[in-house]
Parts: sequence; C-alpha cells; structure tokens
Amino acid sequence: MSSKRAPAPPPQLPGFSYVQVLGSGGFADVYLYEQALPRRRVAVKVLLADKMTSGVAEQFQAEANVMAMLSTHPAIVTIYQAGVSDDGRSYLVMEYCSKPNLQVRARSAPISVAESLRVGIQVAAAVETAHRAGILHRDIKPANILVTEYNRPALTDFGIATTAEGTDPSAGMSIPWSPPESFADAPDFTVRSDVWALGATVYNLLAGRSPFEVPGGRNGGADLIRRIESEPLARLERADVPVSLFQVLERSMSKRPGDRYESAVAFARALQKVQIELAHSVTPIDILDDAPPVEDEEEEGELTRVRGIVSIDPHTAPAAGPTWERSALAAGLGTGVDATARRDTSAWAPVDTGTNTGSDATMLRPPTAIPPSAPVTTAADEGTIVRGPQRIPAATAPTAPVSPPADTGSPQATAPAPPAPSRKGLWIGLIAAAVVAIVVVGAVVVASLLTPPAEEAAPSTSPSAAPVPQDPVAEFIAPPTEGESSVGGGKATFRWINPDPQEGDTYLWQQVRLDGGEATAANVRETSVTVPLGTDTQVCIDVSVRRENGSTSDPLRICATS
Repeated sequence: MSSKRAPAPPPQLPGFSYVQVLGSGGFADVYLYEQALPRRRVAVKVLLADKMTSGVAEQFQAEANVMAMLSTHPAIVTIYQAGVSDDGRSYLVMEYCSKPNLQVRARSAPISVAESLRVGIQVAAAVETAHRAGILHRDIKPANILVTEYNRPALTDFGIATTAEGTDPSAGMSIPWSPPESFADAPDFTVRSDVWALGATVYNLLAGRSPFEVPGGRNGGADLIRRIESEPLARLERADVPVSLFQVLERSMSKRPGDRYESAVAFARALQKVQIELAHSVTPIDILDDAPPVEDEEEEGELTRVRGIVSIDPHTAPAAGPTWERSALAAGLGTGVDATARRDTSAWAPVDTGTNTGSDATMLRPPTAIPPSAPVTTAADEGTIVRGPQRIPAATAPTAPVSPPADTGSPQATAPAPPAPSRKGLWIGLIAAAVVAIVVVGAVVVASLLTPPAEEAAPSTSPSAAPVPQDPVAEFIAPPTEGESSVGGGKATFRWINPDPQEGDTYLWQQVRLDGGEATAANVRETSVTVPLGTDTQVCIDVSVRRENGSTSDPLRICATS
C-alpha cells in the first residue's frame, strides 16, 4: 500500500486520548479518540495546518454549523463539539461509526432489496430535513452513508453542503452520483439534484456499482458524464427487484429535473409503496419541520402528514374512543390532526335514566361522523397513514341499555309498583341459580380436559391468509476474534477466528487506507488474507463476518508492522 502523504500528528485535546488514525483526505485527517467523560469512542476530524487559510477555515466552520443544526436527526452523524486545538488546527468531534460504510458493503456484494428500501427511506428523510432547513447536501453517495452500532444509516460529509441560494454549486461533486445539470456550463444544483443522488445511491446498493458504470468497460470521468447526460438507466439484473422499484429509481434519475420527484420525501413515499407491495415492514419517515401545518390534500394520499417533530410510523394507530381522545388532548400530543382542535360535543346530550351519576356508562351518544380533515385509511395506504382521533358510534359502543317508560297517555303518569316477591320464591331462585352454576363449572372442566393443548392444534393452511410483514433488521452477529498478523517476504498475513460459524458464512475485509483513497473490499471464505506490504511500515485491515443473507458483524481491525 502506497501512501500519498502521511497523516499529520494527532493534536493533544483536553479530555480525549488518541487511539489511531481512521483516514486522511485532501483537507483533513480523521482520528479515533477516546473521550474521558462521558467515556466513549469518537471520531475527530482535524483540518490540516497548511489548509488553515481564511476560505478553508470558514468552510470547515460552516460544515460544523450545518451538521450541528441537523445532527439530531437519527439518520445524520451526530456532532458532539468543535474547537481549535493548542497547535491552532480546527477540529470536529463526531459520532464514531465502526461498521463498514455502504460503499464498502455494496462493492463486496449487492445489498438485499429490503435493506436497500429501508436505507433509502431513512436517508431520504434526513435529506428532506436538510432541505427544509435550506441546506443542499450535493454529495450524497454510499461512501458518505456510515452505519451506526444499531445498524442505522448515518449521512455525513456536509463539507460541500450549501444553501439553496449557494453561488458555487459545482465544487467537490462526485461524478458517478451527480445529475446531468451539474455538468452544464452554468451548473444548476437544486433540491431535485439531491433527489437524483438519492436514486443513484439506492441503485448502487442494489447493483453493487454506480448507475452508469459499465463492468469491464471504460469508466473514466468523461465516459461517465457522457452516459449520465445521454444514455438511459440500465435495468437491474436481479430477479428479486420488482418492476415498481426500478420505475421509482428511473423517475428519480430522469434527465430533466422537472420529471423527477419534487422532493426527497416524495421519493421516500414512493419507496414505502414498494415496501407495501412486497409485504415488508414499512419504514417510518422521520422529518423535522418547524413550518405551519399544511392541510392541502396530496395527490397520492397523505402518507406523511407532518406536525413539528414527526416519526411517521405506519404501525401505530391510536385506539378509537373517548378515553384516548381525552388523554391525547390533555397532553397536547400530535395525532395527525391538531391536538387542540376539539370536536364539537354540544350534540352529545346525556339521557337521564334515573341513575345517572356522570359516568360514561350512562351516556347514550349518537353516531358521530369522522371530520373531513381526518385522513381516511384505504387498503393501498394501510400502514402509512397517521390517523386522527375518531369516536366509536353509539350503536357499537358498550352502553347501558335504556328502556323507555310505558305510554300511559299522560307524560306525568306512573305505572303501579309491582308486588314484592315472596321470601319462598327468593330461596327457590337462589337454589336454582346455584345448581346451574355447578353444572356450568363442571362442563367447563370437562371441556378443558378433552381439548388438546394450543401447541398441538393443526396450523392454519388457509390460502387466503395475508402475508406476514418481515422485519428487515438483521440479527446480531458476533464479530471476529483473536486477530493475528505476521510479516515476511514483503507481505503481511492476517488471521482471525469466527466465534459463531454458520453455514454460508463469508468474511468481508478491506485494507485501511490512510491516504483517503477508496480501498477495495473483498469477500472471502477463508479466515486469512495476505496483503502486499509495499514501502509502508504498517498495514491494517478491517474484517467482518458476513451471513448468507447479507448481514454483517462489527469489524475487527488487525494491523501488521514490519
């Protein structure tokens, strides 16, 4: 492995202990530190000393401000703090994501349809949040999507992000994921340009390569630009990718910006519909919106009605009924309609039965229609609509029966009181009730003895049973252990142990590049690899266990020193 430049010495930061280098780029180095209080591992991005010019320093500060403003979103890398080291270098302290980024994973093997849809929706929600804050990312690609300890994607690298009115939209873009308009003489980068990059990213996860890259062909910058500007999107050569998903990607990557989805959230909704078609668990869209609520109906149905900070979870529907509505209104909770907009209850008049004590059990309510502003659930949209509160009609609500008084011709007339039952009749009734109770209990006991246990019952084979949605979140996979290394003959050999081997297990490994370049990842079946040492004195690799379904473990880093 040859290095274009050695990483700069790590700065001394109060409260942090240096661990190792994570990577290097043209303007900054990234190091792994351990924070003393609270104790945790963090990634620290440090600007190079010779780049501390006014323009670069201002851009670095702008990146810190942008990420701090957006990093509370669950799909954006969290910024903990920023500052200037004792030797005068600016730095950012960020969340450390130890798992391989999505570019590394996609190059080793295409990612499953379920995970690609989930990641696409979560990252699109992060991009939509940035757009609503007036920020264009402009460099969305798999390498800029890290993976947290909880297998959630985390968008990073807002170094070239700009406001929607930015004056330099062409700086620093990555050609394979950039839209046609970015290569014009007067580049024009808009919200729909980020939508293109979102579609290109999901395509990359499914295909294992960028959308206009030709395997085995010429893939230089000029070749890619020509294809992006003039050639149609190639079909995905995967039998498990439905036509509807390719159509979503094709629309998001239309040559004309006006033909694409108008927003990142519209792209996310389209992916949700594919999940519904495939009977997958529908991923919620997390959006931060400080704007006033918009009540206009959307063309495709209200899959995402936003109120403040919203997690659009299709599996959560509030129970209907007065108890839920009172508690939600009292707490001021968002429910898909304004929590303070109480329904008119003037028509809910109590019916006096002579024993009314104010309890709901004696309130006979007439049926109440759902207000027009509340979204209506349909079969196609089930699982993606946030329902407003609705009340169970009185005809189905459990209320006490009310018997009308006898008609005697006069509203003031009262029926004569029935004669009191005799004591003898009372005793006869009690004895009869006891006998009936004994018979019922005996029948229940006999039935329970004759009924087989629930687990012995034959499973239902009804062909009309609806498919059960599957959760695409992968199970925990134990990472490799006991890493070893040896150096000899100009090569470094690395070995590891799989603590929980399963049939079909392979191992995803990647050489750690300190020069900031893209290292090639590989998938192997053996528990060892050999890497040329070159002119370097140290070589490191990251290796993870990869299950047959595509899920991967946390990586183990092994280093060899000559």
